Amino acid sequence: QVQLVESGGGSVQAGGSLRLSCAVSGYTYNRLCMGWFRQAPGYEREGGVTIYTGGGNTVYLDDSLKGRFTISQDASKNTLYLQMNSLKPEDTAMYYCVAQPTVSGVCYPRGNLFTYWGQGTQVTVSS
Repeated sequence: QVQLVESGGGSVQAGGSLRLSCAVSGYTYNRLCMGWFRQAPGYEREGGVTIYTGGGNTVYLDDSLKGRFTISQDASKNTLYLQMNSLKPEDTAMYYCVAQPTVSGVCYPRGNLFTYWGQGTQVTVSS
């Protein structure tokens, strides 16, 4: 059973930065597809970005995240990160860490492919 615990959310002004963390337990860390999705109230889930923990390949679903958001990991700590820079008010959402055991190492950034979801961490960006 994969367990995910997110942290690092909060309130920030536009242009600021935040780093989200997701601690993983309950599974062999380097055999996972992991990623981040977000959802704002009244909106559909969006913004998937994924990584294969055994190889580090990243796949971005939403081009608007490129250049501002960076996914990374520290395998020694079984932890996934999302560095968010140049934040905008429209980035305000609940951010979820996701995980899915994998054999292929191919990690499509589609939410319905992930079984395990964290509780979410709120990010609020004010103008």
